[in-house]
Amino acid sequence: MLLKGVRSAGFEKPFPIQELAIGPLLSGRSVIGQAKTGSGKTAAFGLPMLNAVSSESWDVQGLVLAPTRELAVQITAELKKLAAYTRIKILTIYGGQSINVQLQALEHGVHIVVGTPGRIMDHIKRGSLDLSRVRFAVLDEADTMLDMGFIDDIEFILDSVPERRQMGLFSATMPKRIMDIANKYMHNPEKILVSADEPSADTLEQFYAVADADEKLNILLDLFEKEKPASTIIFCRTKYGAHKLARELQRRYINAVPLHGDLSQHQRDHSMSTFRSGHADVLVATDVASRGIDISQVDCVINYDVPEDPLLYFHRVGRTARAGDTGKAFTLVSYDEQPDFERILGLTKAEIKPMRPEDAEHNFYVNSRGTITELQNERHYGGGRRGGGYRGGYHGNRNRRGGGGNSGFGGQRW
Repeated sequence: MLLKGVRSAGFEKPFPIQELAIGPLLSGRSVIGQAKTGSGKTAAFGLPMLNAVSSESWDVQGLVLAPTRELAVQITAELKKLAAYTRIKILTIYGGQSINVQLQALEHGVHIVVGTPGRIMDHIKRGSLDLSRVRFAVLDEADTMLDMGFIDDIEFILDSVPERRQMGLFSATMPKRIMDIANKYMHNPEKILVSADEPSADTLEQFYAVADADEKLNILLDLFEKEKPASTIIFCRTKYGAHKLARELQRRYINAVPLHGDLSQHQRDHSMSTFRSGHADVLVATDVASRGIDISQVDCVINYDVPEDPLLYFHRVGRTARAGDTGKAFTLVSYDEQPDFERILGLTKAEIKPMRPEDAEHNFYVNSRGTITELQNERHYGGGRRGGGYRGGYHGNRNRRGGGGNSGFGGQRW
């Protein structure tokens, strides 16, 4: 029955993490898997978990912890596809949803629970969720749960499951705190390294542009006009910034939806479903709201703001060029953000190319003190940042040069 579900879900050839992890998990071993977001991890642990669960018993036998509600819902949807021809019942548990609905579902009996740590812990304390018969537990996006402060919750939950249970831990990066969890709760696990969250240069092209912060919107609009991406995720640093940019794009008749922490769960679900269905072309998101979201076929990622944490850059751009598809990532770097961008350049092995000729003048190198310094001293385009070069030309005709001459950005297309 599981094989029938695999075929109906459209699986033909396993991804690397699936090929390496499914065998050990089916044999009963625990697994630590380091693989980038969108690499097929759900099926890698989902098929062995479904195989280990008995539909004859109505105890909770499988547990998956995820950092966000959105990821928990996605994992559940994927598991349900794989279990479509079985009698295994799967329940998603997360905050923001009526706890009474969850209580009723638990009373009727489920075999696998997928949820966020806070709400799972709430049910354990209420006595509505018994994990004493769990056979298979999984931590997905473990490093993200660490970043979001869930480690104490995770330890509380894992202390509630039997010692003699199988476990999978999947993470894009493996910081020491995650390895401490693995050493504490996993016995002799199989360690599988597929790849970190560093994007592949074969499938992902990366570009940057340097400009004043208040010039970014015009560059973004010109980028849309040139690239015409079918689906785009734009990342902002703040909730206010994401909300403001989404509204500004909507005002310009670009079908954009926001995703940030100030939205209600209903609003976030609506934004996600609208973007996934293709009824919105652009998702404007913050990092916390978007963590763990697995959206296939994203053509383009745009960093409207450079992330302060350079590792977030790799999480962001990893939203495109997934599962062998190609994609593009663009980063708009204000002058204040150059130190953050320099840290990214210092970590990545892939080339991040200038969008325009004038961006190439911003050469970066690692100096003798081990920090990255910009060689370009003159930061003005043409007649100045707000002079004839950029501003004058852009608000006229985008396809004509501005008053700053050949050296000014003006309306020149790149």
